[in-house]
Amino acid sequence: MNIVVNEDLKAYIDPLTSDEHDALERSLLAEGCRDALVLWGDVLVDGHNRYGICQKHNIPFQTLQSGLFKTIEDVHLWMIDQHLGRRSVSDFQRGVLALRKREILASKKSSAVAPSAPDDASPAEPNASAGNAAVPPGEPLRSREDIAKAARLSSSQVVLIEKIQKQATPEVVAAVKAGTISINAAAAVSTLPEEEQVAAALGGKEQLRQAAKRVREVKKGARAKESEPSLQDTVGILRARIVELETENTTLRKQLEALTA
Repeated sequence: MNIVVNEDLKAYIDPLTSDEHDALERSLLAEGCRDALVLWGDVLVDGHNRYGICQKHNIPFQTLQSGLFKTIEDVHLWMIDQHLGRRSVSDFQRGVLALRKREILASKKSSAVAPSAPDDASPAEPNASAGNAAVPPGEPLRSREDIAKAARLSSSQVVLIEKIQKQATPEVVAAVKAGTISINAAAAVSTLPEEEQVAAALGGKEQLRQAAKRVREVKKGARAKESEPSLQDTVGILRARIVELETENTTLRKQLEALTA
């Protein structure tokens, strides 16, 4: 059987630790592969780690066709939802997954509105079995609040994760994924030129922290400077006060002259 391992789908799979992988390998060698691998057509949906070990040791396995999916996007959405429900997934990864879910749902909605040609169907798409309903498309995640709710984050965290995705170098992204640097700090570092981001990431945890601290101090200084009146404004205020005092002086002088007349 020709089984296709989709590299995009593998991105949604939590890698096993070496101990977990060894334990799974021992179990499969001793007991065989008892649970069927789940396929959509020839695309492997569930059982990637078991499939790799079975291929390595020529262990027989069973497969099960899923009728839950109509398109590869449905498979992506299913895997994203599986990961969003796991406690082991970091805040950053949940935010990235929720943002990806928004993109897929928006794309599916656009495709549903646009007329499709009869030959648009994927050649790998299997026929759905009777009684198997397709995965519902779901409502698009229209706002940051929707994304935050799906990822169990705050809206401000979603803003920072979007910023990191758009501006951070791969080295900084890898650091925040590994937990070397916080989301807040990574967002700050991502505003630096690419060369400085890479240098900070290569320098490790302390260098990343120092880089984030420098960015925050510069921003704090800039805000303080903005809050201070400029020299031109100060001169204008002083001139207005002088005119006000001169007018008040003139009024008092006239009152004094009227009293002594």
